[in-house]
Amino acid sequence: MDDPLLRWRAEFPIVERTNYQISNSLGAMPTRARGALAEYADLWDARGVRAWGDRWWNLQFEFAALVEDLLGVDRGTVSMHQNVAMASQAILSCFDFPAERNRIVYTDLNFPSVMYLYEQQVRRGAEIVRVPAAADGVTVDLQRLCDAIDERTRLVPISHVLFRSGFIQDARAVVERARAVGAFVILDVFQSVGAVPLHLRDWGVHAAVGGALKYCCGGPGNCFLYVHPDERAALLPGFTGWAAHKNPFAFSADGQDFRDDGGRFLNGTPNVPALFAGIEGVRIVHEIGVDAIRTKSLRVTQQVIDRCDHHGFLLRSPRGAAIRGNHVSIDVPHGYEVCQVLNARDVVCDFRPGAGIRLSPHFYTDVAEAVAAVDAMAEVLETREYERYVGQERKPG
Repeated sequence: MDDPLLRWRAEFPIVERTNYQISNSLGAMPTRARGALAEYADLWDARGVRAWGDRWWNLQFEFAALVEDLLGVDRGTVSMHQNVAMASQAILSCFDFPAERNRIVYTDLNFPSVMYLYEQQVRRGAEIVRVPAAADGVTVDLQRLCDAIDERTRLVPISHVLFRSGFIQDARAVVERARAVGAFVILDVFQSVGAVPLHLRDWGVHAAVGGALKYCCGGPGNCFLYVHPDERAALLPGFTGWAAHKNPFAFSADGQDFRDDGGRFLNGTPNVPALFAGIEGVRIVHEIGVDAIRTKSLRVTQQVIDRCDHHGFLLRSPRGAAIRGNHVSIDVPHGYEVCQVLNARDVVCDFRPGAGIRLSPHFYTDVAEAVAAVDAMAEVLETREYERYVGQERKPG
């Protein structure tokens, strides 16, 4: 089958050297990123502090505009942050937790870092309500989640696509329930932005966090916060800094005067090198179009599922296309050790407890590579090559 998206492979050198199946963790680096980083270094070298006015300061807003297009939201509604924990803290700091409305509702399958942050709000009077996973350990029952959102619920921080299984939650339905009872949804779109079409404005999402380093191929340090413009004016972040001021370069000592756009949720100095490194990958995703990426993803992940069935592997991801994100989790025996062998062979993937080995083909993936990665798992298990990694200390990745 002709695959027009494969023409982008040449822009991502690592996919020509390896079988790169890990875009759900870190997207491949485009060659354009190297040139952008050189531009950053050249500006610093040639212009010194004047680089701020030349390019550096406004780059965060240029980057945010590209993100806004991918989220399906209005201009001036996104702010850039170093990581999702900091982006989450920026919006979380706008809320208190009075006894009559102090509940924070999320699921057991949220990303742990975000759960850690919300759990700390108990000391500020919050009550945590954790909705358990469905019996399959892969999905979350929508009705059970919506039933947990009641008139005492303050915040609903949930993932659009679950990082372990790739299950897509029905964000629109959750937002409708939250709005009906006066709760505020913070949607984590880290595992969907750049891979699954998003329409956050149409869905009525109050706020969203995410980042560019996965399917947007934007590298570390480029995360973001979206806040719906109808919600923004009433929110006063406690986690703030000089960059959120209407006139930051006045360095006023008369107190914070928040910006009227998404920049009111900024804090300190922007992460300029990361912005330079990441913006080109986001531009490429923008050029390709998320609809085209999604169409290919469903085709290739189905091939991965079919090959898993051939080998009798246990899936920890949904089979249905409408609820399947951009990766497939495969629970094989000795999964961590098998993953280490695959990486040593340049079949680049990762392992997550409770999920197994995650394979995430992207627009630059040849379908034959994705199928070969599953076959490689079977070979490693058959030859017991994984045994050399048993008992070794686990590494990041």
